[in-house]
Amino acid sequence: QVRLVESGGGLVQPGGSLRLSCGASGSILSINIMGWYRQAPGKERTSVANITKGGSTKYADSVKGRFTISRDNAINTVHLQMNSLKPEDTAVYYCNAPVYGIDYWGKGTLVTVSA
Repeated sequence: QVRLVESGGGLVQPGGSLRLSCGASGSILSINIMGWYRQAPGKERTSVANITKGGSTKYADSVKGRFTISRDNAINTVHLQMNSLKPEDTAVYYCNAPVYGIDYWGKGTLVTVSA
């Protein structure tokens, strides 16, 4: 079992920045990849970025150059630094960790980009 808890969402103006964090607990030694997904109202949940335990990263095209994912394995935490935010980034952001074929999810944190 893996428990994921997100923090850091909120309201920000276009062009602003936010930093999301996700802490993992439980069977953390089994975790290789950790990532962030987002779901906008009326849309499917999609991948934003992920990072392996070794530090390899992947990003959705829509966030490349604006978002940066990082990870601190010592405290089992993954961060998502979001810069140059746009209204279309508004969504609930979920932390994800696939372990032995099971997807574990946090409860999500809302990010709203609006003037």
